[in-house]
Amino acid sequence: MPPTEPVTATRVASIDATLVRLPSAHPRPRRADPAGRPRREPHALVRVTDDRGISGWGEVTMADPDRWRLLVDHYAPALLAHTWHRPTEAELAWAGLPWCAPVAAGLDSACWDLWSKQRGAPLAHSLGGERTAVTAGVTVHRQDTLDALVQEVNRQVGSGFRRIRLEIAPGHDIEAVRAVQESYPFLVLQVDARGRYTEDPADLDRLRALDSRGLLAIEQPFAAPDLAAHARLHRELRTPVALNASVDSLAALDDAIRLEAGGALNLRVANLGGLTPARRAHDRAADAGWDLWCGSDSESGIGRAAIVALASLPGITLPSEMPGAGGHTVRDVADPPVRAHDGITPIPLTRPGLGHDIDFRALGNAAVDSVSLDRQGRRTVPAEPAD
Repeated sequence: MPPTEPVTATRVASIDATLVRLPSAHPRPRRADPAGRPRREPHALVRVTDDRGISGWGEVTMADPDRWRLLVDHYAPALLAHTWHRPTEAELAWAGLPWCAPVAAGLDSACWDLWSKQRGAPLAHSLGGERTAVTAGVTVHRQDTLDALVQEVNRQVGSGFRRIRLEIAPGHDIEAVRAVQESYPFLVLQVDARGRYTEDPADLDRLRALDSRGLLAIEQPFAAPDLAAHARLHRELRTPVALNASVDSLAALDDAIRLEAGGALNLRVANLGGLTPARRAHDRAADAGWDLWCGSDSESGIGRAAIVALASLPGITLPSEMPGAGGHTVRDVADPPVRAHDGITPIPLTRPGLGHDIDFRALGNAAVDSVSLDRQGRRTVPAEPAD
């Protein structure tokens, strides 16, 4: 459990938000432009600073452009007006706002980073983590041919990844799994269906066929709201059904546990709204006997550093998601970069907070908009801090 010593109240003095576009380090083949250049993914990096000048960092994935407006016009001002003793109380600042989990996740994670630095503790220890390193897994997306799929799996296995997660869909499932397993019969393999199946007989037959392949899990076979369908399938199969998009709140997780709609959970910080609800979800799922791993929403290094800290928790039983080998070499804003080496990602325990510096040169080169807010509401372009 995290330390419980008393702490003084924190009032955030300023919040800097920087909208950046960073090249996706490992895009799906169809996401690169005709010239082969990586697609630039939007992110918002947020820095919360207290009255002593100590800063914490978080990240908001910006798939929806409205998230930037929610961040700078609503969520950030609400946090500036809020006093909290522990980062678990920061979420009360936006309790009355329209809910946007990725925006809440960025600010919540930044508050955890700030609090850890105030205490001189690594973020992993503040969360209650016990590990010194995380076993890494990687997702291999659908490829144009089975030969291309096996070649991509070969690249990831050669880089040391211990678990491969294959993206599947009806018509690209049984054959894909068989091709990979014939080349790598002892590979730890799971599949991610992304809600693409139904309970039609043909789809169920395919899922039953996958059940005979010795997979680690079949993730999110049905649409997110249909927990009953997941429960029926979970009762029928030997392979655990894993949930992802179905669990976007603690209430949804409670429903899934009650219905026995799965046996594993892809724990995603951005999907749940931050490290605070993600840690609570970890505790509830682990208590229910579920396997867990930490997933990713294409975060840059700042977001991934928070995910690595979360993956240090004792209930994380499966390899957690990291960027794969190959693809485009991208200069990230986290220094050193947050990556796996020979299938292992170290947890930084010698420095407080996230344990990574910010590369302000890379941040400035990627920035497309910047806003700085203080308690008086003034907005300026944020300057590089002394720390």
